[in-house]
Amino acid sequence: MNEIPTRYDPKDVEEKWYRFWEEKGCFAARRDPDKKPFSIVIPPPNVTGILHMGHALNNTIQDILIRYHRMRGEESLWMPGTDHAGIATQNVVEKKIAKEGRRRQELGRDKFLEEVWRWREEYGSTIIRQLKRLGCSCDWERTRFTMDEAYSGAVTKAFISLYEKGLIYRGQYIINWCPRCSTALSDEEAPHHDMDGLLYYIKYPLNDSKEFVVVATTRPETMLGDTAVAVNPKDKRYKQYIGKGLILPLVEREIKVIADKAVDIKFGTGAVKVTPAHDPNDYEIGARHKLEFINVMRPDGKMNEAAGEYRDMDRFEAREAIIEDLRERKLLEKIEPHKHAVGHCYRCHTIVEPYLSRQWFVKMKPLAKPAIAAVKKGEIKFYPKRWTKVYLNWMENIRDWCISRQIWWGHRIPVYYCKNCQGMRKSEIRNPKSETNPKSKTKNPKQNDGIIVSKIKPDKCPVCGGADIYQDEDVLDTWFSSWLWPFATFDNEEDLKYFYPTSVLVTASEIIFFWVARMIMSGYEFMGEKPFSDVYIHGTVRDSTGKKMSKSLGNIIDPLEIIDAFGADALRFSLISLTSMGQDVFLSKDKFESGRNFANKIWNASRFVMMNIDKSVVDTDLCQVYKKEALHPPEKWILSRLYSNLKSCHKALDSYRFNEAANIIYEFFWHEFCDWYLEMAKLTISERNTQIVMYKVLEKSLRMMHPFMPFITEEIWHILHQKAGPIIAQSMPHIQKDLIDHGIEADFKLLFSLITSIRNIRSEMNIDAEQRLSAVAVSEDRGIRSLLSDSAKYISGLARLQSFEIKDSFKPAGAAISDIVGKARIYVLLAGSIDAAKERQRLSSRLSSVEAEIKNKQGRLKNKEFLKKAPKEVIEKEKARLEDLLDTRKKISKILKELSI
Repeated sequence: MNEIPTRYDPKDVEEKWYRFWEEKGCFAARRDPDKKPFSIVIPPPNVTGILHMGHALNNTIQDILIRYHRMRGEESLWMPGTDHAGIATQNVVEKKIAKEGRRRQELGRDKFLEEVWRWREEYGSTIIRQLKRLGCSCDWERTRFTMDEAYSGAVTKAFISLYEKGLIYRGQYIINWCPRCSTALSDEEAPHHDMDGLLYYIKYPLNDSKEFVVVATTRPETMLGDTAVAVNPKDKRYKQYIGKGLILPLVEREIKVIADKAVDIKFGTGAVKVTPAHDPNDYEIGARHKLEFINVMRPDGKMNEAAGEYRDMDRFEAREAIIEDLRERKLLEKIEPHKHAVGHCYRCHTIVEPYLSRQWFVKMKPLAKPAIAAVKKGEIKFYPKRWTKVYLNWMENIRDWCISRQIWWGHRIPVYYCKNCQGMRKSEIRNPKSETNPKSKTKNPKQNDGIIVSKIKPDKCPVCGGADIYQDEDVLDTWFSSWLWPFATFDNEEDLKYFYPTSVLVTASEIIFFWVARMIMSGYEFMGEKPFSDVYIHGTVRDSTGKKMSKSLGNIIDPLEIIDAFGADALRFSLISLTSMGQDVFLSKDKFESGRNFANKIWNASRFVMMNIDKSVVDTDLCQVYKKEALHPPEKWILSRLYSNLKSCHKALDSYRFNEAANIIYEFFWHEFCDWYLEMAKLTISERNTQIVMYKVLEKSLRMMHPFMPFITEEIWHILHQKAGPIIAQSMPHIQKDLIDHGIEADFKLLFSLITSIRNIRSEMNIDAEQRLSAVAVSEDRGIRSLLSDSAKYISGLARLQSFEIKDSFKPAGAAISDIVGKARIYVLLAGSIDAAKERQRLSSRLSSVEAEIKNKQGRLKNKEFLKKAPKEVIEKEKARLEDLLDTRKKISKILKELSI
């Protein structure tokens, strides 16, 4: 034990211990009927991903839970894996081959997919390796990939099941289309962001007079596909125009003025252009009024043949040309600034286009019912609770899910078409019609249109017997595979039965709709029960100014750089201690110093203990010592505090209050164990009982800290307790309720307050720390006097006193500073230790400086401009500094008053 190095270097131990844990199978979970299961499925990172601070926070939380429950004797499984990330991965590989002068279309589907698989083999495990550096104790032998053969089989099975129940249908509707990625997107994949745009007021002439109707639009390029102008039937301004014909500007095609209740009278002029093929609201109006559906745009965002002279122009280029032509023809009334929400592709951030397209959809309302009920009944709980309302609001207003994607990388839709039965129509249709009615209650759609849903390609059409059969070109939305994650990851029925439902899901708020809600729905649909009991939603990682970390802003902090500089334990502990439940965490590189400093404190304290104990104390039974021998009060106190804090830590972790648990550990180990107990223990360190308690508190503290800081605790444990096996395989310390003594805890709280008061007086009076002082404690309470008398040697030792007296009354003869501590007053006698006149002068000068700074801070905090512009964190720092200054002024004023007596 005496050979422990003088300093801790994480680089020397982290790789060593992680390799040891893996080789010894420490992360493996096996079915055990005698154990309670605890399981988590990792939110599968994209194969394109690299570790960022959001991953670090998310996975640290999961690892804490897994290690904690493993140490509590539960069979703990952390199921790892990666997501194929259809759009993102295809984009990455397309960029790669583009640098080589090749295009996806030139390669063809099969060759391109070979390129993707090669890329995946080379780079797809990068984030897995990085998660290992973080210390994640996943059962890596179970690692799943959403394109694995078995997993793909589960995806196909789910599609066929939903189709046969009438919950999957194909139809031509307005969807979100990304021209850059050339694919459809679900509503959740096209988040809306407020943008400063323009509102264009365009004149539509009546065909039988010189009058015109003015419509307002933000997308004039789509006017080429207008098939009506709509007004609200209650709008008196336009009653005389309803049913009349208008000439569509630039196109010179006649369209009608129609009345529809959906028109907002207050928007623009109250008259709106209707483009059924390019707007979801217009689509509904077009369907109600049986209007023509004219698509004027190609999938790449360029205008098509129906756009006439604007053909081949990019949509925004066409917008400018159309506005210029309208202006020349005096058909543009005005243009106004207009702020509005615009959908963007969640992957490439391109502005999406509402686009009429034939796609596959899932009916969501039937699937949502049991998932809503489960949360309302409390079968599934959200932490923090506020996310429950967000979840329910979305679920109760859920829309059908567009699941087909026009890319090549992903699960191919298990649908085949017979050409003889005209299963897939190649040409565009003018009026959309669903192949399978989304409102139909038919459970088994008849395959009379050449659509064959099958796990494998059929040899012939079951309707006509034709052999000219081909598969749907589209793939399924990535989330259609990942919503099966909690159960499709298990390839063993017995394991599934044992570990499912999983225990908790840890994730971020931005994928509640993408993933969490859908997993709950799929759990009830395919497994007949919930996928997990609890959902913990952690906050977003932001920089010190409050901005979300992102590459584009250049404000990211690389977790691997922090691990290289400070160690994985420092990163983990800093992140967790800074993150309140569900709140965003504000980071800067210097904040990781706290975790590094704590690791060093643990190391140094452990080294002190190990260098000052006899090896024989390791195997001593603490409970027997406590029961049979008269321990000193400090030993009784630290044991009581150990178990009190352990109890509080367990309670915090069981309630997902991770930062509270981390701070309990920090306060106990650094301040109570190191600052107080080890200092008191030095006075009796030669005694065996002191050594036993020092050792036992240290080793139990290490076990309590292990889920948060696995590497340093394993290293110290190995030196401290080599025969016991690795700390990862140890149990969490049992809470010894009999050793918790609230009375002795209260007594020592008073003692520490008294010692702190003496130290503060010494500091305020600028007295050297090595100089011994005299003090007198006064109390009318006999019990307090008895406590102080019994603890006199600890007070004298820790407060550096040459004499310490306890009295029931006292009046100092010379210079003295006093303070009230509970039911006692402490006097620090200063005669002979200071020059009272000089001290008064020094303190008066300091008081003046403090007064000036107080005035400055108060003025700043009353400044409206400062409060309006300054970041919240800066304002809070200013307020905290003002509080400190006010407290300092109060203390100095009190001392000056006592020195003047």
